[in-house]
Amino acid sequence: MSIESNHTQTAQAAKATGPLVLEGRGLTMRFGGLTAVQGVDIHLATGEVLGIIGPNGAGKSTLLNLLTGIYVPTEGEVLLEGKSLKGVPAYEIAGAGIARTFQTSRLFGSLSVLDNVIIGMHSRTKCGVITALLRPGKSKAEMNRCAERACELLKSVSHDLFERRNVLASSLPQADRRRLEIARALATEPKIVLLDEPSSGMDDRDTDALIADIQRLREQNPKLGFIIIEHDMRLIATLPSRVMVLDYGRKIGDDTFEVVRQLPRVQEAYLGRKASSHHA
Repeated sequence: MSIESNHTQTAQAAKATGPLVLEGRGLTMRFGGLTAVQGVDIHLATGEVLGIIGPNGAGKSTLLNLLTGIYVPTEGEVLLEGKSLKGVPAYEIAGAGIARTFQTSRLFGSLSVLDNVIIGMHSRTKCGVITALLRPGKSKAEMNRCAERACELLKSVSHDLFERRNVLASSLPQADRRRLEIARALATEPKIVLLDEPSSGMDDRDTDALIADIQRLREQNPKLGFIIIEHDMRLIATLPSRVMVLDYGRKIGDDTFEVVRQLPRVQEAYLGRKASSHHA
């Protein structure tokens, strides 16, 4: 069976089973003569986990940048709960409910673990500089509430991370830095969390712990959706309910992992010729 016929079947099977929280229609991104993303449709239902796989240069991170407003699409549009995000700046999109992490750490290394999470709440706080000067009691009360909420988030992501809440973020090992980035993303009170290669730099044991962390977060927040770019096929085989495959900026598959892994192009280019392999 050809890739094209498989793609048609997977596209039909990938219809959302619940209300859509996020939708991208015909997303295209060109940089001069280079087309990084070409006509990609993407959707996410409430509480769904979508995995995105593909080789380096397939357009995965570019797609996340389009969804979060970092890039303005050359063509197409993004909708959050049915409302177009066209022309909406990235910081407003984050405030509207789309949070993300990046391939490389964006933590404030000279600040504590707790302070990094509190910073993630800035779009939800009401007290500014003037309030802090004129009504310091109100500002202090809000800061105390933020600190309490940050502690709750750290506990929900990793109790060990909560125990280290007062250490500098720069002192954390790679696995805990990734967890901290997830906690900070959750601090924005998102509807969707986009994770760009969350297991990067982790060994198998840390990756297994990360899988357990995300599974626990899903149980605690059943309406929270996730989009996860990942190369570790053990994570992709375990967490997402659906997997999208990108190749040279185009979508070539969109279905359950078990169906997508049977695509000849996926087997050969991403999973190896043996479809049973769980490592990219």
